[in-house]
Amino acid sequence: MTPKAEFIIDQALVRRLLSEQHPDLAHLPLRADDEGWDNAIFRLGDDLVVRLPRRAATATLIANEQRWLPVLSRQVSLPIPTPCRVGKPSQGYPWGWSVLPWLKGLAAGQSEPAFTQAVVFGRFLRSLHVPAPPDAPVNEFRGVPLSQRAESVQTRMARVAAQTDLISQAIRQIWDVALRAPLDGIPTWLHGDLHPRNVLVEEGIITGIIDWGDLCSGDLATDLASIWMLFPDCHSRHELRAAYGQISEPTLQRAKGWALLFGIMLLDAGLTDNPRNAAIGKKILTRLGDEKSACG
Repeated sequence: MTPKAEFIIDQALVRRLLSEQHPDLAHLPLRADDEGWDNAIFRLGDDLVVRLPRRAATATLIANEQRWLPVLSRQVSLPIPTPCRVGKPSQGYPWGWSVLPWLKGLAAGQSEPAFTQAVVFGRFLRSLHVPAPPDAPVNEFRGVPLSQRAESVQTRMARVAAQTDLISQAIRQIWDVALRAPLDGIPTWLHGDLHPRNVLVEEGIITGIIDWGDLCSGDLATDLASIWMLFPDCHSRHELRAAYGQISEPTLQRAKGWALLFGIMLLDAGLTDNPRNAAIGKKILTRLGDEKSACG
């Protein structure tokens, strides 16, 4: 289930915050655009977006974006929404917030990237996955050993198995293998949440990577899960891996485990109140379950 907002964020509040802290932007047209698990999003004019935490637990994620996205934007090979203005708590609103550039495109869950974009995305992942500095943020839910997520995944898997036929023997085996796969690399920078809602596509071309609240240092297999989340065919996945460079077998096993984790999480939550997330989760699990027969 989508977490309940802990603070009601409406257009009037956002307008007051802008008028007080960034008055040169306050005249621009403003409208609500989207609300996710962590943030409320408002379009500001044609070229900007205002992003505000809706829960206390995620307020630090905005601070991480404000601190680190300007650094990462200089190294990654695809556009990312680097904050152009920073907002402070005010008008009764308790957390920091950001004004970001608006990146064009639809989420990949609505408009899949062309197969030619597998190479583009593989190069993006390679440009991101460099050793992170000692003061990089860490995340208890991303980049960690899968064993730390095992209890919640098993609970969600049981709920999904009770409602669908997607939890096949192949899916259970993927999870078991992933849990046994050793960590065999050093921590790198991660996006941390590279499911299809956070990759933008326009006419088949990837136009940007959004929602960096989970950025952290950790196991790069977390992001390599996107191999199965974004590309439906074996050839595209092969091209992505070739563009990325050598990936060890244990890392691939962990990456499949992370893809399964994301698929289970999206489907479990989506079956309750978000059909869009449920559809993405179903697609991920179907790809994983069918891969052996489809790809040989």
